[in-house]
Amino acid sequence: MMTTVSANRKGDRRERELVNALDEAGFAVMRAPASGSATERELPDVLAGDGEKFYAIEAKSSAGDPIYLTGEEVEALLFFARNFGAKARIAVRFDREDWYFFHPGDLYTTDAGSYRVKKEKALADGTDFPEFVGETEKVTLAEVGDDGDATDPETEERRTILEAVRDGHMPVADALDVL
Repeated sequence: MMTTVSANRKGDRRERELVNALDEAGFAVMRAPASGSATERELPDVLAGDGEKFYAIEAKSSAGDPIYLTGEEVEALLFFARNFGAKARIAVRFDREDWYFFHPGDLYTTDAGSYRVKKEKALADGTDFPEFVGETEKVTLAEVGDDGDATDPETEERRTILEAVRDGHMPVADALDVL
């Protein structure tokens, strides 16, 4: 029982940490009271909006083990988000790492119908906190060089190599050797 109590306290602390970070980033945010336990209705852990984007968030944390969500948790989140007019997101945080966000459809589904996020997946493919709150933005290959350096021959050569990799005309290993 002590382990469950400690895990619940840690989960509550992590949820409050997420709420405070979203608040500091300019979102109107609230933590659902005793989400999932105080009511028969399944509620997301956090609701957040900035006037343009609205999120229903299920927050999970782990010391390093994969994070699992039941199919029912994800279905309830999707149902609530759709009816509320929000975007459903799963927020995960591993010890000594930042928060990472996923659309539920981007998570691995187990044979048993649960959803899993490994730490490596979060770090590689998750939306990090600054991008989630709009402080930074991913740059796509198409956007590379749109800063006026298009006449620089070295930049043009890099762009050509990256486009060759993108189009499947050059293996990544060969591109790394050239670059």
